[in-house]
Amino acid sequence: MTDIQTLQMAVAKLPVSELQQFSEWFDEFISEQWDKKIEKDIFAGRLDALGKQAEAEFITGRTEPL
Repeated sequence: MTDIQTLQMAVAKLPVSELQQFSEWFDEFISEQWDKKIEKDIFAGRLDALGKQAEAEFITGRTEPL
């Protein structure tokens, strides 16, 4: 049995209240991982081209308010 299968079985056995707690924790965990990856990409310059493109589109008026 893989670690993933073991985790799936354990999560499936959680009572509803604990499943909710786990879900909230996991959502936060995933968000933190995403933030770390984006930060790493920013510092490595991987998003520079996209930033320049967005800035150029803003300057030329090719953007819309959110």
